[in-house]
Amino acid sequence: MRNQGIGSWTARRARKSPHALAVLHRDRRFSYLELRERSLRLAARLRAAGLQHGEAVAYLGPNHPAYLETLFAAGLLGAVFVPLNTRLAAAEVEYCLADSGARILIHTAQYTEIAKKAGSAQEDLRPIAVDEEYERTLAQGPAEPIDEPVAQAEPCMIMYTSGTTGRPKGAVLSHGNLTWNSLNVIVDTDFRHDEVTLVSAPLFHTAALNMTCLPTLLKGGTVILEETFDEARTLKQISHLGVTTLFGVPTMYQRLADAPGFDETDLSGVRNLLCGGAPVPEPLLRRYLDRGLSFVQGYGMTEASPGTLLLDADHALSKAGTAGVPHFFTDVRLTRPDGSVADLGEPGEIEVEGPNVMLGYWGRPIETRRALNDGWLHSGDLAAIDEDGYVRIVDRIKDLIISGGENISPAQVESVLYQHPAVAECAVIGVPDERWGEVGRAVVVVRGPAVGGDELAAELLAFAAERLAKYKVPKSVVFTEALPRTGAGKVVKSALREANAGG
Repeated sequence: MRNQGIGSWTARRARKSPHALAVLHRDRRFSYLELRERSLRLAARLRAAGLQHGEAVAYLGPNHPAYLETLFAAGLLGAVFVPLNTRLAAAEVEYCLADSGARILIHTAQYTEIAKKAGSAQEDLRPIAVDEEYERTLAQGPAEPIDEPVAQAEPCMIMYTSGTTGRPKGAVLSHGNLTWNSLNVIVDTDFRHDEVTLVSAPLFHTAALNMTCLPTLLKGGTVILEETFDEARTLKQISHLGVTTLFGVPTMYQRLADAPGFDETDLSGVRNLLCGGAPVPEPLLRRYLDRGLSFVQGYGMTEASPGTLLLDADHALSKAGTAGVPHFFTDVRLTRPDGSVADLGEPGEIEVEGPNVMLGYWGRPIETRRALNDGWLHSGDLAAIDEDGYVRIVDRIKDLIISGGENISPAQVESVLYQHPAVAECAVIGVPDERWGEVGRAVVVVRGPAVGGDELAAELLAFAAERLAKYKVPKSVVFTEALPRTGAGKVVKSALREANAGG
C-alpha cells in the first residue's frame, strides 16, 4: 500500500480479521470489513464533494460510528481530520472551522442549526448531515479501493486544545504521531486482540480517542461507542458485553463506584482501568483495589498525542500520587528555568521528546517555536522525579499560588482535601490578599449527606492544617454544586479564579 497512514488501518485490519467485530453502537454492529467498506464509500463521497489531499474535514457530534468513518475516510484521501468539541458554543465552533480551513463539516442531527450557521458564515464550507442519505451512501454501492500516497509525516488530525486561557490552538498530529502513540499504549498496557473497550468519554477527548479507541482498533479488538456516560448502563455492559477495558476521568469512576450494584457486578473480566485528566484520589483507588482492580494512570497532553507518562497497574499503590515513567518510545526530562536539567526531587518543567510529539500548532509558527524549543515539547507543567524514575506532577506553572513568597501547589492541597469523607470534588485556587499577595481558597462539592456551611468549612480547614504546612492551608472554603470542566473533564480553574476575583 502507498498509504502508510491511519487511513490504511481499516484495509490492513480487514485482511487479517475481516469478520471480527470492530464497532458496536447501540444495536448496530460493524465488522472490520464493513468498517473498511463504509470508510471507502464515505471517502468517495468526500472526494466527489471536492475534498482534496491536505484539506480539512471536521466532525461535530457525540460518539458515533460516523466519527470513526470520517477519521478513516479523511486518512484514505490524505485529508486532515478535525474533531470538534460538542460543548463549544456556536461562535467557538465557527472559530475552529475557520481557523482549520475545513471544507466539509460532518455533523449529527442535534447540531444541524450550528452547522447551518457555520455554513452561512463560511461560503466554502459544506455541511453533511449524518442522516438517511448518509446511511444510504455508506450502505450501498461499490467500495472501490483507494490507495492515495500518504506518508507517516503528513498531518492527520488537528485537535484543538481546551482554550481555557484564550483562543484554542490546533495541535497538528501526524499519522506517525498517532501510530507511535498507539504502539506506546499497546506495549505499556498489554492490549490484546480480543480487547472489548468501552468508550463513553467523548472522542474529541484526546485520551478517549488516542489512548483507548485507536489502540484497540489497531490491535483488532472491539470498540463500544457510548454517546454519554451512565454508571448504571456501564455496569450492565460490563456484565453483558464482556468489557475488558474502560477509560474515564476520576469523577466517572467515582460515580461508577457509588452506583447501586457496583459491589454485586462481576468485574473479573475487566483487565484495564485507564484513567486520565487528574490523579485518582487514594480512597477511590482503594475502593477498586478491594474489587481486585488497579488503575492505569498517566499524564499526557494533546500536543503529545497524548501519551507521555504512564503509571502501570502493578505500581498503582506503591507509587500512588505519581504519573509513572515515560512511555516506551517517549523521553521526558525536567528542566529549570535556565534550561538545565533538574536534580532528583527538584521541581522542573516537564519537557517531552519522541515520535508522538506534534508537528506544531496549526497556523501559529511563533507558538510552535516556543513550544518546541530545541526539539523538546515544553509542557508548562511542573514535576519532580524520584530515585526510581517515577515522576510526580507538582502543578501547572500558571496554577501555582505564590503567597508571601512561598510557592503553594494546589494539587497537593487538593489531594489532602480529597481524603475527607465529605469532599466529593474540590479545586484550590489563589485569591487576592492585601497582606500575602494571594492566598488559597478551596472550592468544594460536598458528598451527601454532608451539607456545606460554616461548620463544615472550619472542619475542612482544620483537617488540612493537620496534614499541611501552615502556609499551604487555604484561608477560606466555598461550596458549589459542580466544578466547571472542559469537555476533557479537566477543571477550568480560570473560570473559578474569575468567579472569585473579588477575594
